[in-house]
Amino acid sequence: MTVPPPRPEGLGPVSGSGSGSGRPGAGHQARAVRLGPRSIAALALISAIGVMAFGWPLLADSASGLAHSKDAPWLFAALLPMLLAVVVATIADTGLDAKAIAMLGVLAAAGAAMRPLGAGTAGIEPMFFLMVLSGRVLGPGFGFVLGSVAMFASALLTGGVGPWMPFQMLTMGWVSMGAGLLPGPDRLRGRGELAMLAAYGAVSAVLYGLVMNLQGWPYIAGLTSGVSFVPGDPLNQNLARYLAYCLATSLGWDLPRALVTVILTFTLGGTVLKALRRATRRAAFDVPASFAPESPGGAAASR
Repeated sequence: MTVPPPRPEGLGPVSGSGSGSGRPGAGHQARAVRLGPRSIAALALISAIGVMAFGWPLLADSASGLAHSKDAPWLFAALLPMLLAVVVATIADTGLDAKAIAMLGVLAAAGAAMRPLGAGTAGIEPMFFLMVLSGRVLGPGFGFVLGSVAMFASALLTGGVGPWMPFQMLTMGWVSMGAGLLPGPDRLRGRGELAMLAAYGAVSAVLYGLVMNLQGWPYIAGLTSGVSFVPGDPLNQNLARYLAYCLATSLGWDLPRALVTVILTFTLGGTVLKALRRATRRAAFDVPASFAPESPGGAAASR
């Protein structure tokens, strides 16, 4: 039996880990964007500001609520640069390379292209299915960036640019980031994982509609007293009117959105998860390549 000669040193990349199978992702789920201190701080800051931007009318008194009823354009101007700052902080903190940027572009384009498929049809939004599965495989940091960028691209594609757009970007970022925070990313597979993702997708699809209603409900005029926002009223009374408003208006969109997400997760989820994990392994996000210096003996052997 002929034994092949040893491979000369210095002719190719050496993986950062010498144990195991050497295959990226064999022992744990690879992450295209790993959250570092700066990106975590940026995410916490933008999330806190987003919660205040959504919920401040419920806690404001009557005079403040009336005085700030025209603040939506200012919130738009303030939130969008902050969302972009999260992307910049993530890139600077984790060294987002060309492979991760390419995957971000492909998935964001796919998500943006899916959104118009449900235009004019109540609740048909397959974009949620892709954002949840992508966040699950690629992690919370990548998920937040992907959700925000995909929603921004879809707004440009559908002509949906307006004061509501940064709220949509932030909320979709939360949805995809939450999928990346679900338990068992390295162990849970098969039907159990699909069931968990379907349940999360259904809940997040409904919560997305409920949260987005807060963006416009306090400023809608002409509603009946049973569903309208009353500045200065106790929080429990405004919340009761808000829930009545959601039941009367948006629940017919939110429940079909949740149902479509569940159906797509159970029918296509396994295939999409395998494809995303295969692409992640081949990209080898968490296995940096290094080139060993060529020794004199290796140089002589290679001649």
